[in-house]
Amino acid sequence: MAGIDDYMVKPINFEELLLHVRALLRRVGIMNEKTLTLGDFCMNAEQMTVTVNGEDIPVTVREFNILFKMLSYPKKAFSRAQLMEEFWDADSDATLRAVDMYIAKLRDKFADRPEFKIVTVYGLGYKAVIQ
Repeated sequence: MAGIDDYMVKPINFEELLLHVRALLRRVGIMNEKTLTLGDFCMNAEQMTVTVNGEDIPVTVREFNILFKMLSYPKKAFSRAQLMEEFWDADSDATLRAVDMYIAKLRDKFADRPEFKIVTVYGLGYKAVIQ
């Protein structure tokens, strides 16, 4: 399934289809601009920076990548395995619990942000919910 990042099940609900199309269009804009802005919160993929009210928030490359991915696909749940496959080397000794550690760090750093929340999808992994 290389290249597939979204799907819909039959029968197709027209309202759901519109939501998917809008999300795809939004993602295209994010990919072209390489920035993601939610209120005072801004992520710049070219500079690998996170700013809140113009102030830099220090994040590691892996933290940045995980958060940017999740916020680029709001409400989409990512399994620990999906995140590990994308952001860890194939020969890494890390376990799936390493993802939990990074999510905990991101939650701590951005706990006071009203723009989004990282929620646990029990039995699967995590998703970002834009508020």
